[in-house]
Amino acid sequence: MCDDQLLHANRRFSSRGLAILVVLIAGLFAGVLAADETEIFQTLKKRLVADGFESGRIDSIFASPDVAFEKGGVSAYFMHNESKLNYKQFTRPWSIASAKKYMNAHHYALAAAQRKYGVDQEVITAIILVETKLGTYTGNKSVINTLSTLSAMAEASPRQIIWENLPDDERRMSREEFEKKADQKAGWAYRELKAFLAYTEKEKMDPTVIKGSYAGAMGISQFMPSNIGPYGQDGDADGRVDLFVHADAISSIAAYLKNYGWKPGISQKEAFKVVYHYNHSKYYVNTILEIADKLKG
Repeated sequence: MCDDQLLHANRRFSSRGLAILVVLIAGLFAGVLAADETEIFQTLKKRLVADGFESGRIDSIFASPDVAFEKGGVSAYFMHNESKLNYKQFTRPWSIASAKKYMNAHHYALAAAQRKYGVDQEVITAIILVETKLGTYTGNKSVINTLSTLSAMAEASPRQIIWENLPDDERRMSREEFEKKADQKAGWAYRELKAFLAYTEKEKMDPTVIKGSYAGAMGISQFMPSNIGPYGQDGDADGRVDLFVHADAISSIAAYLKNYGWKPGISQKEAFKVVYHYNHSKYYVNTILEIADKLKG
C-alpha cells in the first residue's frame, strides 16, 4: 500500500472510530438521563404510598413507558397567558352555527340536565364550545405526566430542570417569582394527582393513557380531577362517570354551575359570578355569556 493509500485508510478509520465513539457517548448520556428521569419520581411515589395508595399500583403506573418527566409541557404552563387566547373566534357565526347543531345532536342530555339542575343548556353548550370545541379537542398532554411533574417540583432538582427549560427570550418572571409560583403549584398539583389516581382507580381507567390540557384538565368538560368527585355525574346512567362521554360531561357542568349558585332566571351579574368559578378570567366569562345569548337568539 502506498503512502497516499495508507493516509486515506487512516483517515477513514479515524472517521469511523470517531463516529462510533460519538454513538457510544450519546448512548451513555441517554442512559444516564433515562435513569435520572426514572429516579426523579421516587420521592413522589413514596409520598403517594404514605398517603394510602397501594404500592404495587403506584410502582406499576410509574414503571409505564408512557410516564415521564414533562419538561416542555410544564414549562409552557408557567408561560401561559389567558389574555392572549382568542376566545372571540367562538362568537363568530360559523361557530355559533356549529354550537346549535351540537344542541340538536345532544338535545336529550342537555334538556335532562337543564330540568335536573336548572342550568340553561345554552350556557352548558357555550362552555363545551370554548373548552373543547364541542368535544372535538380535549387536549394532547398526558395528565399523569403533567401532574406528576408539577408535584415533583416540591423538590429542588426537578424545579431547577423546569427553570432551565424556560426560554430565556420569553421568560417573564424573576427567579423569586418562579419559586413562589412553583411552591403554590407543586402543592396544588399533588392534590390533583391524588384525586386523579383515586378517580381512575374507582372507574377502572388506565391513568397512563388519559390526555388533557397543559394544566391537567380532562374530558369534554375540562374538569380538574379534584372536581370530578364532587361534581362528576353519570349522565347516561351506565354506572360510570366518564367525562369523555357527552352526556356525563353535560350533566357534570350543570352540577358544577348549580353548586356555585346558578338558578333559573339568574341575573347577568349573578351569572357572571357563577361562570367565573369555572374559569377565573373575565375575558372567558364574558365570552361564555355572549355565546349563550347568541344561542338563545
